[in-house]
Amino acid sequence: MEPDGKIDASALAGVSETALLTLNGRAYQARHPHAIIDDPMAVRVVDSIDFDFDKFGKRKGQEMALRSLAFDRATKSFLAQHPDATVVALAEGLQTTFFRLDAAIPNARFRWVTVDLEPIIALRKRVLPGSPRITTLAQSALDYSWMDAVDPSNGVLITAEGLLMYLQPDEAMGLITACASRFPGGQMIFDLPPVMVKKFAPKGVRSSSRYRVPPMPFSLSAAQLADLVHTVPGIKAVHDLPMPQGRGFFFEKVFPAFWRFKPLKNYRGAYTLLEFG
Repeated sequence: MEPDGKIDASALAGVSETALLTLNGRAYQARHPHAIIDDPMAVRVVDSIDFDFDKFGKRKGQEMALRSLAFDRATKSFLAQHPDATVVALAEGLQTTFFRLDAAIPNARFRWVTVDLEPIIALRKRVLPGSPRITTLAQSALDYSWMDAVDPSNGVLITAEGLLMYLQPDEAMGLITACASRFPGGQMIFDLPPVMVKKFAPKGVRSSSRYRVPPMPFSLSAAQLADLVHTVPGIKAVHDLPMPQGRGFFFEKVFPAFWRFKPLKNYRGAYTLLEFG
């Protein structure tokens, strides 16, 4: 704990540090007078952390908040059908999704499993409240032993928000394949950047003079994602999730229209929902 009472987060590095980038973006959007996301816990966490958030640059996270909204909507849809399900948040970082959903769903009963590396888990325990419905596992998502801690009897939804793009292609496909095999009847949600990112920014995208987002070696086009039904045993359906509307002309009108424009579908990013058979 720092002298001013804030918690030092400077130990996070590499991909783990992106948890602070996305947290700051959601908190900024939640504080905005015309907020697009209701995330008081993100605001609380940012205010409790001692970290130089300005290093991330001027981007204030509307796209990060929209991604979280897309995941929230798909998760709420699943939980409406499976209210006692378990949600597994892989490489959860400093996401506050459990708290948003818990507040939004009356008499919520879903259970939650957080999987992330030890430095992130240690920080989460200091800045976020616990819950008897949350299980926390300090390990890599690629250490498949986390699957043993998941009770599949009431349904399983796996989320990988901001994870797969940072993995090597064989690691990402291996994780998807293992989830499909282990959790029949379950679902998985993940996001991917445009396929051109790994080609044009092999060293990562610079967000400011002091920060570069780590390289993103994995992505799939919409056509490749749709083909997972034929290439990965256990996947019975692939759904392309819509882009929520944001604030301002670009994020309210242009970005969602671009997302829907079929001729460009293979060139944009993706929010993808898999159904396991």
